[in-house]
Parts: sequence; C-alpha cells; structure tokens
Amino acid sequence: MNSRYFPILIAVLGMVFFLPFLGRVHLFDWDEINFAESAREMLVSGNYARVQINFQPFWQKPPLFFWLQAGAMHLFGVNEYAARFPNAVIGVTTLVVLFGIGRRLHDARFGLLWALGYLGSITPHFYFKTAIIDPTFNFFIFVGVWFLYNLTPQPPLLRKERGGVNRDAVLAGLFLGLAVLTKGPVGAMLPGLTLGVVWTLNRFRPLLSWKALGVMVLVGLVVTSAWFGLEVIQNGPWFLVEFFKYQIVLLTTPDAGHEQPFYYHFLVLLLGAFPVSVLAVRYLARFRADAPFLPWMVALFWVVMIVFSLVRTKIVHYSSLAWFPVSYLAAYHLHQVITRQVRWSRATTVSLLVVGGLLGLVLTAAPLVGMHKDVLIPYINDPFAVANLEAKVSWGGWEWLIGALWLVALVACVLRLRQDPLRAATGLFLSTATMLFFYASVVVPKIEQIVQGTVIEFYQSKQGQDVYVEPIGYKSYAQYFYFQKKPPINPRTTDENYLLNGPVDKPTFLIAKINNADDYRKNPNLEVVKEENGFVFFKRR
Repeated sequence: MNSRYFPILIAVLGMVFFLPFLGRVHLFDWDEINFAESAREMLVSGNYARVQINFQPFWQKPPLFFWLQAGAMHLFGVNEYAARFPNAVIGVTTLVVLFGIGRRLHDARFGLLWALGYLGSITPHFYFKTAIIDPTFNFFIFVGVWFLYNLTPQPPLLRKERGGVNRDAVLAGLFLGLAVLTKGPVGAMLPGLTLGVVWTLNRFRPLLSWKALGVMVLVGLVVTSAWFGLEVIQNGPWFLVEFFKYQIVLLTTPDAGHEQPFYYHFLVLLLGAFPVSVLAVRYLARFRADAPFLPWMVALFWVVMIVFSLVRTKIVHYSSLAWFPVSYLAAYHLHQVITRQVRWSRATTVSLLVVGGLLGLVLTAAPLVGMHKDVLIPYINDPFAVANLEAKVSWGGWEWLIGALWLVALVACVLRLRQDPLRAATGLFLSTATMLFFYASVVVPKIEQIVQGTVIEFYQSKQGQDVYVEPIGYKSYAQYFYFQKKPPINPRTTDENYLLNGPVDKPTFLIAKINNADDYRKNPNLEVVKEENGFVFFKRR
C-alpha cells in the first residue's frame, strides 16, 4: 500500500477499535463515574465554570475534560457512551499523530509501527475506551513536548517543516496549557522536568531562546487563565486555594487503598503496556546522536516513573504518560532491526513469550473462573468477594477462547520476529488489538456485573423517585450518576448519622457492603429490603 494512505488506514483502524460498544458496560466506580457525574452536573445545573460533585464544589480537577464529556452528553445523552466518547476520539487522533511524528522523525514505516504499537498494547488501548481523564491529559502533554522539542537545536527537521520558532512556541504553550486545564499543574511540571533532564544531558548548553520560552509561557498562561483566571475574578481565590492544597496532599500523602511499593509503576507498566513495554527495554537508558528525539523520550519516561514512584498515592493511570515514550522506544527498536542496524535479541524473544504467556493465561483463565466459580470460592477469605462471585452472569462457554487464541497468535508472531520483523510485529499488534476489542465488549461487561452490577441496577431502579439513596460505610460516586440526582441537595445527607438516626424527610434507602453490614442490621431505624451479591439494601423505618 502507498504510504500516503497510511493516515487514513490508521484513522479507520482507530475508529473500528475505539468507537463501537463504548456503552456496553456501566461506568466503573470511582474514577469513571466521578468524572462523568461532574459532566452530568454541568448539564443539570447549567454551571460550566465550576466543577461539582453532588452539586457541591469539587476542587480536585480543572474542567476541560468535563466540558468534553458534557459536549458528548449533549450529542448522545447522559450515558456511558457519551462519557467515554471524548477519549475514543482522542485515541483515534493519537494514532494519527503518532504516525505523523514518526514519519517526520524517521519514515512512514516507523510511524506505522509506532501507531500500531500503541493500538496493540493492553492498557494504552483499553484506556481509550474509558471515561478517565488521563488519555486526554497525556495526549496534550505529549504533543506539547513534541513542539517543545521542535524549539531546540537538535531536531533534524527543516525549519519550513517545523513551522518556525514562534509557531512551535505557540503550539507548545497551547497544548501544555490544555494539559493544565485538564488535570492541573502536573501538566506543566512533567514537561518542565523533562526539559531540565535533556538540558542536563546536553551539558547545560542552551536549548531554548528566551523569546521562544517567553512565547510558550505566555500562551500557556493565557490558555490556563481561560478558567483559573475567570474563577478568581468571579468567585475569589477560595476554590483555587483548595485546588492547589489538594494537589499537594495528593503528592505527599497516600490515599486510602492506594499506597503501593516503590516498584509498583514499573511492574504495572511491564505487564499493562505489553508488548511495547518489553520491546522498549533495550533503549530505556540509551542516548544516540542519530536519533535526537530518543533522549527526550528516555527523559520523559524516567521523569514520569520516578515522580510517580515517589508519590505516596499510586494508581495505574498515574504513570500512563510513560506509554508514549515506551511505545516510541519499542518502534525504534523494531525499526533498527528492520533496517539491520541491530540484531534481534534472543532475550527479547524469551521475554515476550514469558510475559505474554503469563498474560495470555490470565486472560484465558478469567472467563473459566467466572464459569466455574464454585471451585475458587472455598479459597477466598473475603466474604464480599465471595458474595460478588455469586452474581448471576450468563456465560456462553466460549469466552476463554479470546485469550487462548491470542496466546497462539502471540507465540506465532514472536517466533517470526527475527525472520520477518515488520510483518510479525504488525501481526502481534493487530492480534492484541483484536483480542482487546472482544475482551472489552464480551468479558469485561460480565466482570462488571459481578463486582458492581447489582448496586448500579438498584440505583437505576430509583431514578425519578423523590427519595434519598446513599451508600453507608464505604465511599462511592455511583449513587449520583445512576440515581440521576438533582438539586436542591439536602446537605445533611452527607452525614451518615443523620441518614441512620435523623428525622429524614423522604423515603431513604441505604446500601452497605456485607463486610460491615452487621452493625447496621442492629440499628432499630433500619430494615433490610434485600441482600444480594455482597450488598445489603436497607430502608429507613
């Protein structure tokens, strides 16, 4: 195929893999529901300037991603598809951008490998089908870093290809400003640290002119002021003070259930970003004069991994920005093999087979466990997990084949990488993307039904009723989105003691997990409505 058609091919692949079936599964508690609820409350309240949860100020995130979700909800309605649609569009855009940058840096073959590598790796692919902020946030940072790179003396691109210092500075400031508007100051901090590392590697030789730096910073400030400045003018500094206090707390203290060991993100990246994670290992500490963009990607990788390994709260998507440099380094490795600059390593073959084999077995086993859960239950000590597994889920009996067939394709492609690296890598990436497509649309909805389907359906059954519906004894956002809560909000409903013992003015339904339900059973104000799949549903007397 003529390489000029590659962008169209990549865009079509992105649309085929990312856009269908986004609404096939409920949003997952916490983050997916949290973000979608903020967007829903913008529509309900008509207030797009301030982020809210339960129609109260929510200072953890800026509003840009919620604006995108709210726009999708205007188009598709308030539902899961709309909540996930912005990331799916960003996913298609990301693949096309990676191809374009790869072609400029090397050639069309490199761009194709980079785009397919991102499409055909597990967590990078899967996150474009979610309603989580990070894919959009990471895209803005990466594109900002690309234009920042273009401002430095190293790029081998002609000035007419790069658009000039002013244009690159404006675009760098624009995209980094959008990153800050998406998730906060870390959107500027990570590129800044990356620039600092590259500057150090260049022995402190100047990388940017003062003019370019000034233009970039000015544009970034203008973009971020579209919300930060307007918020201060309209409502004073309180909201922003709380926002920045939260950012500091997030970096310095562990969130409940999210404190993990230092190596957590390295392990998550190795398994989650397979297969590009394994393919990238060879170049994670290399700096080559013939590839000026490579040091930037290595620097970005280590900045992300070290910063988020030091942060006390560790969640999978915190280090997801590293997927960009890892996928670049994987494509670089393959390109070097294809162009006979390096030889294929037997160690890479073994690593791909071991890590991929482990993942393939897990993906194959998960549906089998769901079908034969009685075998597993005696070995589980958590009563909530046991009760979850008792959920009635309809398995077809063939779902395990998704993982098993991928495992066969994985072995076949990996064993061909030495002889025919381009076709074998393409086959590996496309087979992984195909497996993820079917797994997300067939298996994940059944897993979601097990872990939260019962409580979500209860919230949905109460939509439109003039009642209170709240969880007790655990934190959740599901009651807001799936009950479709509307203002005005009784502020006392955030007080569990009021819900249990106070003079409630509406019928009140309270949901507890089975682990801590016994104390609530003893409360004379509560009666059990039903108990199902790990959740106990109470009603106030």
